[in-house]
Amino acid sequence: MRVAQTKVDLLTVLHSEWSQLLAELERVSDGLAESVDAEGRSIKDVVAHGAMAIGLVLGWYADGQAGRDGPPPIHRAGELAFDPSTLKVWQEDLSWLETRGLLGAAHERLVGLVDGLDEAALYGGPMKGVRNRWSTGRWAEAAGATHYRTARRYIRRRLKPLVRKPQNS
Repeated sequence: MRVAQTKVDLLTVLHSEWSQLLAELERVSDGLAESVDAEGRSIKDVVAHGAMAIGLVLGWYADGQAGRDGPPPIHRAGELAFDPSTLKVWQEDLSWLETRGLLGAAHERLVGLVDGLDEAALYGGPMKGVRNRWSTGRWAEAAGATHYRTARRYIRRRLKPLVRKPQNS
């Protein structure tokens, strides 16, 4: 998958992946959203993870702009891994609708940040405060579009057993 290199590309991929995820989310019932798979994950967990990842990146961006250190060294590119125990505590009391709302609000904040930055702020160098070479634009894509794509694939896998092929008579 090609990584966005410009603000226009980034906004395009964020909106495209978001709209595709929304279509998949519409197919998920409350019961299915909260049912866990063999690894102990649910669709609700995966959606909450996306909201949490966006929140982390937005917080790191704000910290960097304020001159504060970003994430601890353990958080590097590609290490926004799924942690079921953290997610359970963070969103266990939320309904499926509330969890979807969290992701929607996080998406809007992320798009607002990207919209408000120019090319140089997005792709002119590493994001301030983060201890790697990823630009703000790359972090925004990883937290947003990449998570949306991953969630969409996960939802499709979970829905697949529910789709039955018609039997020939």
